[in-house]
Amino acid sequence: MNTFLTIILVLLMLATLGVLGAGVVGMVRGGNDPRRSNALMRYRVLFQMAAVLVFGLILWLMKP
Repeated sequence: MNTFLTIILVLLMLATLGVLGAGVVGMVRGGNDPRRSNALMRYRVLFQMAAVLVFGLILWLMKP
């Protein structure tokens, strides 16, 4: 179970990093759609929240 949750955690962290990178690239290029930037920010927050919850669940399952 811990291995499965660890894999999910890594995938969520990579998704967060990918969405963050897409937002930064869009900001550097300039002239991007504000709705797209807002959607990317929402996805980033969602992925971060899910990663923190999975991390907390892993810690909770590992306690003696």
